[in-house]
Amino acid sequence: MDGAVQRREVPMNHLFDGGALNVYDQKVANLSAGAPGPDLLGQSAELFLQASEERIKYELKNSSFLFQYGPSIGTTEFRKTLASFLTDGYQSEVNMSDLVQTSGATNGLHLILSTLVDLAGVIFVDEYTYMIALETIAQFNTMKIVPVPLDEDGPDLPTLQALIDQHRFEATKGKLFWGVYYTIPTFHNPTGIVFSEEKCQQLIKLARASDILIACDDVYNLLHYDDPRAPPPQRLFARDIADLGRVEGWRGNVISNGSFSKILSPGIRLGWMECPPRCVEAFRHSGVLMSGGAANNYTGGVVSTLIQLGLAQRQLQHYRTNYAARLDAMAETLSAHLPPECSFRKPNGGYFVWIRFPAHIDCAEFNRWCLEKYRVSAIPGIRFSFSKDARHFLRLTFAFHDPDYLRRSVRTLCEAAKEYLTIASTEVEAKS
Repeated sequence: MDGAVQRREVPMNHLFDGGALNVYDQKVANLSAGAPGPDLLGQSAELFLQASEERIKYELKNSSFLFQYGPSIGTTEFRKTLASFLTDGYQSEVNMSDLVQTSGATNGLHLILSTLVDLAGVIFVDEYTYMIALETIAQFNTMKIVPVPLDEDGPDLPTLQALIDQHRFEATKGKLFWGVYYTIPTFHNPTGIVFSEEKCQQLIKLARASDILIACDDVYNLLHYDDPRAPPPQRLFARDIADLGRVEGWRGNVISNGSFSKILSPGIRLGWMECPPRCVEAFRHSGVLMSGGAANNYTGGVVSTLIQLGLAQRQLQHYRTNYAARLDAMAETLSAHLPPECSFRKPNGGYFVWIRFPAHIDCAEFNRWCLEKYRVSAIPGIRFSFSKDARHFLRLTFAFHDPDYLRRSVRTLCEAAKEYLTIASTEVEAKS
């Protein structure tokens, strides 16, 4: 019937299913998926089976509380167990009273924006940042997004200060913050950089002086590959919370937004926020969290058991070892075969390698050409820019594929880049 509403159903088994860039389809070398590969997730499934069986036995003997609505910010058990796990991983104290359970970092960001920030608030973002975070923020269409230039060791602080002074206003009563700086200080997505000690200290001073919130996407902090015995880079939250009880007028201006997606499994949808007390209390009384109870309460219980049995620690080490080998394979191949006109810096952790092409190259066009001719694809830099800059950058992900596959596909990408740059150079010469 003409004009009738048509239902639409797309058969899908996972997020990457149903499209030309299905990362599970080996016909295309897709170097864009920021997720663990199936070979790594297999061990995670085995460990969850063991922890789930153990947990269900416990629940049947103890009133099955795990199947009840959970406390709004998470059970005492989950937050205590998580605090112990993170304290070991960070080699820095994590207090259970600072933790709020979420269903992942994107859920945490959504809770931050909806609960803590004025609806007319200003969201400062790095000029290159996580593209899905930009899409999440953009859904709050009464808020203003303001990009901040990014240096090799963190944001351009004088510019950030000037932008704060330009946009500052008084937040509506009942909201804690008029503005937020969303960033990824450790193994930044997409650039892979780590913010310097100096930039971190200055950021905290700036946030306190202007009373903005710094929302740190801290999902890669435990994935450092240099020396497994050394602590990871200190998170911004730890620097801020260290002054609790020591600095007069301290209120807390940093949230560390974490997730198990990269270190256990994306599919379990479980994460946490490490917050100053005023933010914890705001979340504790959130209508959404009070009505539904703790985000993903059941999985929180299973992961508590996973940690208590030492299985989460085993899986984290499994990921670290394999991710490090995959990063080495990608970096070695790029060093050997990337055209000299291009450049990259090998990160010390995280998931991503950020490649700079010559300024006249449009990497979105190159990526389309490369996919069509060489069956290799990554993500062009423009996807990570609110202002649609970064045209001459390309982001590669090394987490999903095994080292041999990466060596082959990255070498193919490099060969494609050489050919494309030759074509582009010839076209420029013809026009001149």
